[in-house]
Amino acid sequence: MKKPLSFGLGALILTAALAGCGGSPGTATTSAPPPAAASSAAPASSASATSTTAASGADMMVASSSAGQIVVDGEGMSLYFFTKDVKDSGTSACTAACLDAWPIFTTTSDAPIVDGVTGSVGTIASPDGKKHVTLNGMPLYYYAKDKAPGDVTGQGVGGVWYLVSPTGEMIK
Repeated sequence: MKKPLSFGLGALILTAALAGCGGSPGTATTSAPPPAAASSAAPASSASATSTTAASGADMMVASSSAGQIVVDGEGMSLYFFTKDVKDSGTSACTAACLDAWPIFTTTSDAPIVDGVTGSVGTIASPDGKKHVTLNGMPLYYYAKDKAPGDVTGQGVGGVWYLVSPTGEMIK
């Protein structure tokens, strides 16, 4: 009888932890976040980049997806906005357990390189001192369940996570 009770309490704790980031039970993951910076490898994707892809050295670029034109990282991984973030606040509202499901998109550059993205790109300091990339003053995130370029499984999660258009608007 104790095992079902402890499992139930564990599930309740996980649910409470994820509630702060708009997730649902099952959105947490222990997998590592996708690569956040451009590399020399082009994405092997189901998303079709409208630029010369990662070979161009871009940190962010535009790709076609089932949701239309979206912003992706240099590897073709989808990027998301969190509606609980406050534009130009310089901070992220996604913290603690939220970051397990929604890792931040970082760069090593003060001026991230973009290809096809027309919104205003910047960075804010993350709690661990990394440069968290922003678009139009809003922090950008990955969804840990997106496993390959072109995946957009985070779209609309919890009614608070949305893909990003090249102009820096939420795609709802």
